[in-house]
Amino acid sequence: MPLALCLSPGATARSAQDLQDRAVEPPPPSETPLPDDPNQIQFSADLAEYDSSGDVVTVTGDVRMFRDGNRLRADKVVWNRKTGQVVAEGDIAVTNPEGDTAYGDRIELTDSLKDGMIDNMLVVLEQGGRLAAERGTRDDGGVIRVDRAAYTPCAVVDSGNCPKEPSWKITAVRVVYDPVKQRIRYTGARVSLFGIASLPLPVFSHSVGTENASGLLAPELRYDAVNGFEVALPYYFDLGPSKGLTVTPRVFTGALPMLQAEYRQLFDKGAFRVTGYGTYSRRSDDFISPTPGVSSENAFRGYIDAAGRFQFDPNWSASGSVRLASDRTFLRRYDISSDDRLRNNLRVERIDRDSYFSINGWFVQTLRPTENQGLQPVALPEIDYRLRFGQNLIPGGRFELQANSLAISRGQGQDTQRAFTSLRYDLRKLTAWGQEVTLTAYGRGDLYNTQDTLATTVASYRGLEEFHARAIGALALDMKWPLIGEAFGGTQRITPRFQIVAAPKLENFDVPNEDARSVDLEDSNLFALNRFPGYDRFEDSTRFTFGVDYALYLPGLSVEANVGQSYRLTSRPAILPDGTGLDDRLSDFVGRTVVRFRDFVAFTHRYRLDKDNLAIRRNEIDATVGSRATFVTLGYLRLNRNIGFALEDLQDREEARVGARVQISRFWSAFGSAVVDLTDKEEDPTSLADGFEPIRHRLGVEYEDDCLRIGLTWKRDYRTTGDARRGSSYLFTLALKNLGR
Repeated sequence: MPLALCLSPGATARSAQDLQDRAVEPPPPSETPLPDDPNQIQFSADLAEYDSSGDVVTVTGDVRMFRDGNRLRADKVVWNRKTGQVVAEGDIAVTNPEGDTAYGDRIELTDSLKDGMIDNMLVVLEQGGRLAAERGTRDDGGVIRVDRAAYTPCAVVDSGNCPKEPSWKITAVRVVYDPVKQRIRYTGARVSLFGIASLPLPVFSHSVGTENASGLLAPELRYDAVNGFEVALPYYFDLGPSKGLTVTPRVFTGALPMLQAEYRQLFDKGAFRVTGYGTYSRRSDDFISPTPGVSSENAFRGYIDAAGRFQFDPNWSASGSVRLASDRTFLRRYDISSDDRLRNNLRVERIDRDSYFSINGWFVQTLRPTENQGLQPVALPEIDYRLRFGQNLIPGGRFELQANSLAISRGQGQDTQRAFTSLRYDLRKLTAWGQEVTLTAYGRGDLYNTQDTLATTVASYRGLEEFHARAIGALALDMKWPLIGEAFGGTQRITPRFQIVAAPKLENFDVPNEDARSVDLEDSNLFALNRFPGYDRFEDSTRFTFGVDYALYLPGLSVEANVGQSYRLTSRPAILPDGTGLDDRLSDFVGRTVVRFRDFVAFTHRYRLDKDNLAIRRNEIDATVGSRATFVTLGYLRLNRNIGFALEDLQDREEARVGARVQISRFWSAFGSAVVDLTDKEEDPTSLADGFEPIRHRLGVEYEDDCLRIGLTWKRDYRTTGDARRGSSYLFTLALKNLGR
């Protein structure tokens, strides 16, 4: 687009702090080799005149001068060989060996081309960013000093290549740029947003370039009903090319200050980070009363969050994560996290093509008001080994050996130690008619040792005291028959599926149930050998499972669905709880439907229907509609299983989730999300909800381009727990992108 079409009348006048590009191109490198003597100047021009009496050389017309890596381009250059002064006029550009280019109308330099004075100066830095001023000087070391200057790393032209005001810029009384230290220092500075808003920054500096540097980061401004106004000002300490520390003081009007620190380090074989929070404040121990200060005490409060992973060689690795809080409401009060349980894990693993070995340790800290920390399990150690072999014994067959041990202890509850060894053989064959047949044989031997079983309130979870052994065996046949053909202008696949699993009766209740409590019939476990999620329970008896998978693939559209059911031969009572869909001989119907339309629609529906009256026992919907810029996400879950209150892992609930982002313009967007608890007393007798109780919501607006992000978010929490009280909070974010480029 011609530049004239971009400018309004009178806009061609250039100010002293004009950051726009200049008409002249930077001087390219010399097309001929430079003189061996660094004191000699190579130049070219359309016309050269020499005054022998004054020893003055005047060159005009596309003048180019080169000396020791420095390059100059101008309309006219007068070189006084006696004084060494070089005066360039016209459209001028000077480039130093680091790649920084200075533009001006008139430049006075020494004959080294390294230092001098520039009028109407613009410096475009190689690392990004530009600096403009009415006048500036550059010394022999390349340090540039300017007065009444402006700096920005942002684009100064729009998508049509027309000049525009940068998203943000810094204006200052004095600016010093040191290319060796790659740092810019300001005196009497202000930050302007869109050329209007202005924030004072009297004295500060920042780095330019790709290297890390110490300095202040973007501040955070927040308001909430509990802590009042909050101001956070992070400071980053550069401790080396692969490590750094960020310290963030947080000051509140309604609470004592809090200090946050985060350390990160990268090694040749891994990395880790540690984040910590600490403050001294009043802590409420009354989780029922919404009145602040009831049954409370002043104490140190804090939180630590650490994670790391190290890959010692292609097979061996170690990883870990630690999350610990001083009390149950600290994270919610300071809006750090809404998690109600903190999981800690340490792991060592070895993985190769055919084997897996791991040593695990787990610890859980509960933040739920009604739970006893002494009943939370500590799993240490869990040792697991798996080996695949025998692939070539019979074509299509494979053995898998597994050895596992686990020790679980509780401060005030049941302790369990478990060990087992299992062997599984799978043989997969394709028939002449296209059926896929898989034969499975499975055997396992378990040994359990249990203490303090009476500390577990649910009898079916306890097991028997002391040592008990258990033997498990199962045979299975699984057959699929994919039928593929053209349909509706695309490809259709219909796959009937049938499975038989035979297993002898087991004394499941003789051993405790630690890892198989949250059981439910789903499409993901319908054809599983064991439909319990863990190892402590194994589904015995003989059963038939039947279903069908369906898929339709059209240009830009795909539909995938499955539905199935199972039937147990035995009439004895099932070990699965009532309401799981598996407690009767004939199971409930279970299925899933997934629809995708290009990248615009993604819809997933999971369901379970009661076998007797087709009542919906599980209804789960997840949908996303829209593009990356404008979209809405919807989620809905209802569990209507009518399971007894004692089984806390299987309680009914109903919840709706919604989130959306709308791209208002190229850079402006609005966003929001909400979570609503739809559970009522009919679904959960212990629930205090009325069937429509918002849990939290968030609304906000944001501007973001390649150089600036600014936004305002309103968040409201509707639940009070101790000193984490319900109420609204407001967060103002301002991030100057590319600051330091």
